[in-house]
Amino acid sequence: MIKDKSIFIKNIYYMLAYAYQGLQQESYKEIAVEKFDNVHNLLAAILAKGVALQLKQGLYREYVRHQENLMLLRGKINITGSIKNKLMRKQSLSCDYDLLSENNLLNQIIKTTIVLLLRVADVKETHKNELRRELLFFNNVALLETKSIKWSNLSFQRNNRNYQLLLGICQLIIEGLLLTTDDGAYRLRSWIDEQRMCHLYEKFILEYYKKHYASLSVSAAQIPWGLDDGVSNMLPKMQSDITLRKGNTVLIIDAKYYGHTMQVNFSKRSLISHNLYQIFTYVKNYAYSFSGNKNQVSGMLLYAKTDEELQPDNVYQMHGNQISVKTLDLNREFGELKQQLDRIVESHFAL
Repeated sequence: MIKDKSIFIKNIYYMLAYAYQGLQQESYKEIAVEKFDNVHNLLAAILAKGVALQLKQGLYREYVRHQENLMLLRGKINITGSIKNKLMRKQSLSCDYDLLSENNLLNQIIKTTIVLLLRVADVKETHKNELRRELLFFNNVALLETKSIKWSNLSFQRNNRNYQLLLGICQLIIEGLLLTTDDGAYRLRSWIDEQRMCHLYEKFILEYYKKHYASLSVSAAQIPWGLDDGVSNMLPKMQSDITLRKGNTVLIIDAKYYGHTMQVNFSKRSLISHNLYQIFTYVKNYAYSFSGNKNQVSGMLLYAKTDEELQPDNVYQMHGNQISVKTLDLNREFGELKQQLDRIVESHFAL
């Protein structure tokens, strides 16, 4: 299994720093040298620093609709409310108006996350004290029920772009906490679930190659189906995790963060079949898009290394294309982790 002992907590910081570019600012450098014994202390430290920076600029405010009974007109008359006031012999107008307020969804999520962290025993008191001080600035902000948050609906514009990092950290924290049913206290999961870590793992690798390999085209590209007649009705999208390209040389990487890198059938270990089918399909369809022109399209399943004794390290030549299965060891100093990623590119593009 991939557990805390199998991945340096510090590497979580570096993965976040690539996935969320804001963490690479000078303001966060002190976190990079601090030692953390669990991932939630790391996330608490990042959130405390991020909120402190945001408070210096001021909390994001947006117009929120209010309805109030007033003696003088403000905004628009609420007809239904005003008729009701008249019937009740109230000498007031029911008014609808917009008010610039800190009590908006983004700040509500941050406040809710801070309150949750303050109830977690494993978070150090130094980080809690920082968060308590910052919580004083959220007096006019309401708390949320965490299950009601629709993360996919969050949107960011120019005036709240700084909140992207903060809300990303909040999501990791909230989804890494589990509410107990006995006394209502919060306890930590043994690890952030595989789905969240898989997304971070993919994003980290993508952004690493974008930052360090300007000579390559790096994207999470959609791969077109190799169709003979152009009919694509009801075909699913083929979305790669990472596609690296230089001219007609292409490497498609499928990043996998699982508790197990192999499947077992009748005591025999083998590669996970549907992962292999998927990368093979990506490669063959991408190669088809070159319309017969000379090309070198390869695919790679890149698993996060686990504690299992047997780890895949295989290269296959399949019908004119190379398919490899490798592991990335996250339980190494970040310099060594970078070397692993660099070797992948260097071997495929002769850089």
